[in-house]
Amino acid sequence: MPRGLDPKGPSVGGEPQGGLRQTLSRWLLKPPDPSAPARPATPAPANRSVEDLEDEARYADDKERMVGLIAAPIAAGIGFAVARYAHGTLTSKSEVLVVAVVLALGMLVFAWFRKRLFLGITMALYGLSVFTLGYWGFGVPFVLFAAWLLVRAYRIQRDLREATGTLPSGGKGGSGRTASARFAPDASKRYTPPGAPRKRKAG
Repeated sequence: MPRGLDPKGPSVGGEPQGGLRQTLSRWLLKPPDPSAPARPATPAPANRSVEDLEDEARYADDKERMVGLIAAPIAAGIGFAVARYAHGTLTSKSEVLVVAVVLALGMLVFAWFRKRLFLGITMALYGLSVFTLGYWGFGVPFVLFAAWLLVRAYRIQRDLREATGTLPSGGKGGSGRTASARFAPDASKRYTPPGAPRKRKAG
């Protein structure tokens, strides 16, 4: 097979080299248990069961977790750099460093425990805090990744509500018309026929 068509990619010393994503996955993500059964591929959105949607809504996947684990040390490094080179008093620089380190630790914890929503909120707060300092170039990636996580969390919750038939108001039903019919007052089943008009006596 020609060298350019080798699916294993270039090799060094006779051994194929994995990509950057595979290397980071081996270092940051938990290796799979060989005794555990193979996890089936993610089904199409229309074929996902309620259990799959609940599990997906509760925990972030490997890609989202990797984003948080990589972003956390980068956020801490940006905080140290901004605190070192920013113009201001020593107190303001220490406050910037504390905020950056706290938010970076929050990203690390939420990514480690696969909390998608809280990870997105923490990354958004970090990006906005960097914006306020004037270093908007460092905050743009965090805001974009935060928006990506929050949109994914919203879509998964929407799919879960549609699968379970749960309405935003907390009721059950297939449509807003069904819900309005459930909460509409019942019509009275009693029927009183109108009485005959009274005849006036001739004087």
